Amino acid sequence: MPPAADDPVGSNPIEAVSTSPSLVDLSHLSNVTDLVMQRLRDAPDHVAFETPAASGERAGDWKPITTREFVEQVSAWAKGLIATGVEHGDAVLIAAPTQYRWAVADFAVLFVGAVVVPIYETSVDAHIEAVLTDMRPAAAFVGDGALGERVIAAADRADLSIRVWTLDDADDIQTPDASDPSRAQGIGELVRGGFDVSDDELEHRRRGATLDDVATVVYTSGTTGEPKGALITHRNLAGQVLNTAAAYREVVRETGNTILFLPLTHVLGRALQLICVSEGMRVAHLSNPKDVVAALRVLRPTFLVVVPRVLEKIQAAAETSAREKHLSGVWSAAARTAVEWGAHLEERDRDPGVRSGRALRVRHALFDRLFFGRLRAVMGGRLEYLLSGAATLHPELSLFFRGIGVPVIEGYGLTETTAPLVGGRPGELRAGSVGRPLPGNSVAIGPGGEVLARGVGVFAGYRNPEHTAAAFVDGYFRTGDLGALDEDGALTLLGRAKNVIITSTGRTVSPETWEQAVEAHPWVAHAMLVGTDRPYLTGIVVVDAEALASTPHALPEPTGTELGILDLAAGSVVHDEIERTVALANATRSPGDRAQHWRAIVLPVEQPERFVTPTMKLRRGALLKAGMPLIDELYSSAASPRRRDTIRKGN
Repeated sequence: MPPAADDPVGSNPIEAVSTSPSLVDLSHLSNVTDLVMQRLRDAPDHVAFETPAASGERAGDWKPITTREFVEQVSAWAKGLIATGVEHGDAVLIAAPTQYRWAVADFAVLFVGAVVVPIYETSVDAHIEAVLTDMRPAAAFVGDGALGERVIAAADRADLSIRVWTLDDADDIQTPDASDPSRAQGIGELVRGGFDVSDDELEHRRRGATLDDVATVVYTSGTTGEPKGALITHRNLAGQVLNTAAAYREVVRETGNTILFLPLTHVLGRALQLICVSEGMRVAHLSNPKDVVAALRVLRPTFLVVVPRVLEKIQAAAETSAREKHLSGVWSAAARTAVEWGAHLEERDRDPGVRSGRALRVRHALFDRLFFGRLRAVMGGRLEYLLSGAATLHPELSLFFRGIGVPVIEGYGLTETTAPLVGGRPGELRAGSVGRPLPGNSVAIGPGGEVLARGVGVFAGYRNPEHTAAAFVDGYFRTGDLGALDEDGALTLLGRAKNVIITSTGRTVSPETWEQAVEAHPWVAHAMLVGTDRPYLTGIVVVDAEALASTPHALPEPTGTELGILDLAAGSVVHDEIERTVALANATRSPGDRAQHWRAIVLPVEQPERFVTPTMKLRRGALLKAGMPLIDELYSSAASPRRRDTIRKGN
């Protein structure tokens, strides 16, 4: 549905609305577990998952697991939960790296009518204790014994009795103290405890939850404030899963497969897993993104979900490889050609009669043989689409990947919208746009340009009713993001409302376009524009030390207690590259919207989650707080000639 101008929403007139009607009927479902049971009836012997080789087996091998085997494992774990006293509506914590057993634990909890509460395994003790205090879970699944002991200790501080089971194989054994609830136990003990629970009792429990019951409470990542527990219902999950699958039949299918390395704690990873399970798309899990390249060659996925930083690293690795072979100039020409070809394909989507120039076709064919085909082979050789989510993707990077033959579907959603709210569709992908609303959802642009959402995926509210009241306006969820709708109803994001900078001169600045331009350089992990209540703008550039490690360019020893401050010597390659990148970003903005000075830092190796979320988004508040002395120094540079040598002026 195209956007309608001046469509009123209660007393708050909005600028535009875009709606996609639902494609599915949920009336036949009791709850979200019916999706996997329907799959069991339709294709019990279809391979649903692949798991890495166990110790003692040949490295690199992957073991297939059918739908029947998966449901049998889920049922055995669920019976164990029933035997230990987990009741309908109880909360059960999951804190573990992405892995197959995460999926088993997730469904086992849902099978008994309980509520899944995922937290990141990297969470600090204070966060674990806060969630335990808020949710009072009856049980927990954790990645290993060490994390189990931390959860038990946090439960003691919260005056909570909790049963804890570890997902790693090392603890999956009978131990002398296995009956001691004050110790983390192996999964084998959980399964043995459920031997006497009947299939009928389990089925009764599985069907007990309704579509409007809460299925999971997901705590937001807290990039701009304290995490809040979002209540996501079975209807939210089932509605988003089935509508998304219906919208992407070309992508989600039985003959396809994917590798999941996003954190399953993140609602996007959970949603993708549910879509794959219900539609028969084979899933493999990896907890360490560094293992993905080797797995790609073996598993050869047809589809991957990534964050933009992963795509940046793939492109940077190709550039580094070309440089090592003394082909930097050739690679630069190839990269430009890929972007041009991607733009041509976008134009052809709009007008199938459009033809490219002969010179572009010849260049693309040449570079396809030299580079692009090899890049596709590194990614497994079968990738048909990538989905980029969790952060903004630079348009030129999207065009690059489409130009090498791997189109990127850009999407947008939040925890509160049960992940995907809008998404590009095959045949109408537009770099820089995150697409139209997915079926069953509506997007509106409210006063001030805020993106508003309602529909099947929009959550039931937060744990704290006060937070819920502030999050909705006339039935629409306030996303806090700024955006615009085009004539086709597709959304373009323009920044985060809370990130808007208001300088001491009264100038209002959205920092995202400058930050994205600087972050496009492979040596930059993050960039942040600063200037609230200051006379002008300055920039903090977070250098990617890992990316630089593969080059001959060394970083100086960082200084500072909380942040690693880099004094880059003018004339050094790293300094000059960043200075050039800042200058290019500045050149796209009006003079008052440019960074007048910048400094480079590296984030501390210890506790990286303090400054970056598990989905690689910068925690702006934490960086602002820790970097305040450095920021003050940036603004005192004009009055302090002593420091002008290390504070870089933007061009």
